[in-house]
Amino acid sequence: MIIGVPKEIKPAERRVGMTPSSVREVVAHGHEVVVEASAGLGIAASDEDYRAVGATIAADADEVFERATMIVKVKEPQAVERARLRPHHVLFTYLHLAPDPDQTADLVAGGATCIAYETVTDHAGRLPLLAPMSQVAGRMAIQAGAHCLEAPNGGAGLLLGGVPGVHSAKVVVIGGGVVGENAIEMAIGLQAQVTVLDRDLGVLDRLAHRFGSSIETVYSTTASLEDHVLDADLVVGAVLVAGDKAPKLVTDDMVKEMRRGSVLVDVAIDQGGCFETSRPTTHTEPTYEVHGVVHYCVANMPGAVPKTSTYALNNATLPFTVALADKGAKAALQADVHLRNGLNVCGGRVTEEHVAVALGYEYQPPEEAVAAMA
Repeated sequence: MIIGVPKEIKPAERRVGMTPSSVREVVAHGHEVVVEASAGLGIAASDEDYRAVGATIAADADEVFERATMIVKVKEPQAVERARLRPHHVLFTYLHLAPDPDQTADLVAGGATCIAYETVTDHAGRLPLLAPMSQVAGRMAIQAGAHCLEAPNGGAGLLLGGVPGVHSAKVVVIGGGVVGENAIEMAIGLQAQVTVLDRDLGVLDRLAHRFGSSIETVYSTTASLEDHVLDADLVVGAVLVAGDKAPKLVTDDMVKEMRRGSVLVDVAIDQGGCFETSRPTTHTEPTYEVHGVVHYCVANMPGAVPKTSTYALNNATLPFTVALADKGAKAALQADVHLRNGLNVCGGRVTEEHVAVALGYEYQPPEEAVAAMA
């Protein structure tokens, strides 16, 4: 199989779909890899580094898409990339389709086989290809939030951990999954006062056992959420419903009542955001204010640390990339239900139920779509 790795073109996105070591592994399996010129510069991987492990360097993205059967990326394809997709292509990347009707419509019209990292599962029902970026984003959420709390950035002028004799900031984490747990770990490390809200008592129990008296665990209800958000200096939205839009948990009215200079970091923004006042931002313009509250809603947070993010992501994606290349997409999807759970669009049909419901498409079970593949 010929695998194509185009340069990421989303604003301020410096990650790349495959590292040189991943390319070497795929080439060792007898496949060809075509990498767009300068695609790896954001992780300090030169074209020569890719050539040294057996890749061919393409002059531009058009050549990558024209030559390759499978396209391996990081972020969702932008409009110009979607226009290059053809029915014979297999697209393997993050998609986050539920809040993105334009992308979904283009992928359906293009007819390609589109596998989303964020809905691939494992034997325990977890999301192994989302987890590495959730770890990064959770840790970054506290760094970003602490920065936004500084007065020059619109914040209340608080040091997250305080100093002896001065109280530390109150951090509220909504959601105790991978993002939330990593945010909690960082916030505790900076000596903030940390509260986590979740509706899963098992999650709260696990976090309580791990972090002990360093955190307060609270069962999330409308009342408890409002009480803790209104008293917070920094709120991290770490909510995920796999494949679906994030629920809007913090309302506009709640934001109005927050202290001026407080900060909201919406890590769920890829799935539409869990704050009613959220809208996607970029690393070049990461924040805005609503009702005097600073919002950080960067849709590709891990792109700011591309080396860490790319290598962490490749550790998780490489086995699936190899399987797709070795077996071909149809056989690989038939053989692995967890990979098949990642199939979002195939042959012009939506094969992820949450996406179909959210955007009004007829749902085709992935098993049926795979059986119909050529």
